[in-house]
Amino acid sequence: MNMKNFKQLIPALMISGAAFLYACGGSGSTAASSADSTANSSAASTSADVDPATKSDSKGVGKFTSVQLGPIDAAMAEKGKAVFTAKCSACHKTTDQRVVGPGLKGVTLRRTPEWIMNQITNPAEMEQKDPVGKALLAKYLTQMTFQNVSDDETRQILEYFRQNDKQ
Repeated sequence: MNMKNFKQLIPALMISGAAFLYACGGSGSTAASSADSTANSSAASTSADVDPATKSDSKGVGKFTSVQLGPIDAAMAEKGKAVFTAKCSACHKTTDQRVVGPGLKGVTLRRTPEWIMNQITNPAEMEQKDPVGKALLAKYLTQMTFQNVSDDETRQILEYFRQNDKQ
């Protein structure tokens, strides 16, 4: 390859690299990376006394303040399984296995229904303001992405988790 062709290739490589960093959550900006590091340090320091593996009675941060539960609804849980598979399973398993985020076995025993639903629908604010959310971010070093899950789908996922935790 001659130098002229190589110089023409450089902008395309830079754009591809920036797109890759953006897609992977990187920013390509030193200032932004520094801010991200500061945010992660802040999350770790403010949540140092919170163990994300222990039970919490927090309802979290978001619109869900009271969720009424009855017996497990198998039809709703089946719908929740389909939503979970489509929108959540790339990062989570319903076992203890960690993927990108934590394994979710026992999540309904450790978290309130409100907290779970707020985490699904409001992950960024939960990981900025909720002590357990901050501790999870500090432990897993990856912010949960917003998957545009509706309120009904969120309730279905909760039912799926409840069913999974009863097994």
